[in-house]
Amino acid sequence: MSRQTPVQLPRGRPRSFDVDAAIERAMNVFWSRGYHATALPDLLRATKLSRGSLYAAFGDKHSLFLRALDRYIADALTRMDDELDSRRDPVDGLRAYLAGYVERACGANGRRGCLLVATAMELAGQDAEVGRRFASFFKIMEARVADAFSRAETAGRLADGVEPSSAARILICFLWGLRVVAKTAPARTMSQATADALLARFIK
Repeated sequence: MSRQTPVQLPRGRPRSFDVDAAIERAMNVFWSRGYHATALPDLLRATKLSRGSLYAAFGDKHSLFLRALDRYIADALTRMDDELDSRRDPVDGLRAYLAGYVERACGANGRRGCLLVATAMELAGQDAEVGRRFASFFKIMEARVADAFSRAETAGRLADGVEPSSAARILICFLWGLRVVAKTAPARTMSQATADALLARFIK
């Protein structure tokens, strides 16, 4: 997916700027500070845009935040598609999916946390647009993990009595819990061992 999307600005402004780069910079500010603690001057400094250019391109702070959240979700789903690629062995895919979360939950990445987790805690119960995005994201995640478990079942790799949709829901809840615990900087080996132990409950 191209991230070079020029936006034409009004006469008297620079002719164009990279809107995707601006969204990424804004996303990093929201990620570091949270939605409410992010002020317009923070966004102007990060995006290197004037107030008029920012409002012309994105609308208000809330609209820009939603664009940033959409970007974060799209990146997460792209990674998920790569890890759970239906062309690979489903159990290998599930292991890769878990390993990716463990990697992002350790060290500096873990201490930084997850924009989605932080947003859920700050806004999901108060902001309808954010709530809709979370509902859609969780539905997609659960469906894709359940599909991987269903393929494992077809291959005879699912443990007796395991139902793909229930297993997917449990696995996703574990991974989101892992992102919260990651703020305390747990050892990578411990996180990976816990993920491996959970997956072992579901597969042969």
